[in-house]
Amino acid sequence: MILTDPWMIWIAIGVICMIIEIFTPGFLFLSFGLGAIITGLVTLTHLPFWAQLIIYIVITFILFLNLRKLSSKLTKETIPTNVDALMGKKGFVTEQIPEAGKGYVKIGGETWSAISHDEAMIEVNRKIVVKNIDGNKLVVKIYEEEK
Repeated sequence: MILTDPWMIWIAIGVICMIIEIFTPGFLFLSFGLGAIITGLVTLTHLPFWAQLIIYIVITFILFLNLRKLSSKLTKETIPTNVDALMGKKGFVTEQIPEAGKGYVKIGGETWSAISHDEAMIEVNRKIVVKNIDGNKLVVKIYEEEK
């Protein structure tokens, strides 16, 4: 079967763009592909080529803007990994944290080096919460349970 009708060409371009989108991030080719498919369907009404081209450009531009907003919403939510996952976690001091010095804390079964958030001494077995990360040290403060 040879692609002779303009609508067939638009649909073929759309399908090719959709296949390319599978292998590339960012929804760029998706907007080109959907624009071509929609233009192909509109072309069934036997529009002149200049009208087809204008429809394609307008639809693709609108889809591109809207799909960019959608992709940014979908990718904005990230799951913290590695040490970033420790932010807000609670644990306890295993080796005293001296004033403006380094000690050790245990969080989730793992021991980490830590410094005090306000450079105050934190004694052994005191409950702490991770406030930040500074290089390879956790920045912690005393955890005060809410009553």
